[in-house]
Amino acid sequence: MIGEKKGGGKKGQVTLFIILAIIIVALAVLLYFLLIKSPTKPQTVTENPAVYIETCMKDKIEDTVNILSLQGGSVIPSNGYYLYQNNTIEYLCYTNEYYAPCGVQQPMLTQHIQSEILKNIKEDTVLCFNSMKEDYEQEGYEVIMKPGNTTIDLLPDKIITTFGYEVTLTKEDASKYENFKIELVRDTYRFAAIASSIIQWETIYGDAEVTTYMNYYHDLKVEKQKQIDETSIYILTNRDTGEKFQFASRSYAFPPGIVV
Repeated sequence: MIGEKKGGGKKGQVTLFIILAIIIVALAVLLYFLLIKSPTKPQTVTENPAVYIETCMKDKIEDTVNILSLQGGSVIPSNGYYLYQNNTIEYLCYTNEYYAPCGVQQPMLTQHIQSEILKNIKEDTVLCFNSMKEDYEQEGYEVIMKPGNTTIDLLPDKIITTFGYEVTLTKEDASKYENFKIELVRDTYRFAAIASSIIQWETIYGDAEVTTYMNYYHDLKVEKQKQIDETSIYILTNRDTGEKFQFASRSYAFPPGIVV
């Protein structure tokens, strides 16, 4: 009988140790998830709201510029296009007749590109500013936001987007922010100027000598790819950055079988 009692005591101790081990493991797992795996709220709302807007909008602006640069300056070509290497490249100068000069489709190319960027980021701009307001309010800020006009400026070597919003944040003290700016280093301004120059030659001669531009701009590669229907695809490439701008033109075309 004494032996049976001692055996039962050992079983009880083993059971107790097992329970304690389970509790210790459970506590360790709980602490791991609470202290290590707990999600951290983004810190962007504690910084200057200009940083928030730049983070929210910069990719959208860059994507828009990349798209229109490969499509002749339009996000969605509306003046006719040529399908080239899976890109719908808009005609900046076009005629569907033979032996006739092309007509300029975008006489103010720089302004057109600015309006295309502005149009394509309009919805995202509203979403980003509203999201910023909500996030700051969740952090205990009083937010007064006055929407304003957004402008796009194509300048040599860069594109500047200015959001004319006015934002006042108040927690302990009040801070006012306005005219949020995002700057992209891009060659779009020069590409638009060269494209416009090439188009002028196309309207007169139906062709342009690309080596002339490369002799003047040593960091540029200017290509002309002639297509079977007499369309010319012009491709401008910054040799240093790889940035491109391409567009189409069809001018003084000859019927099939005519050798010039």
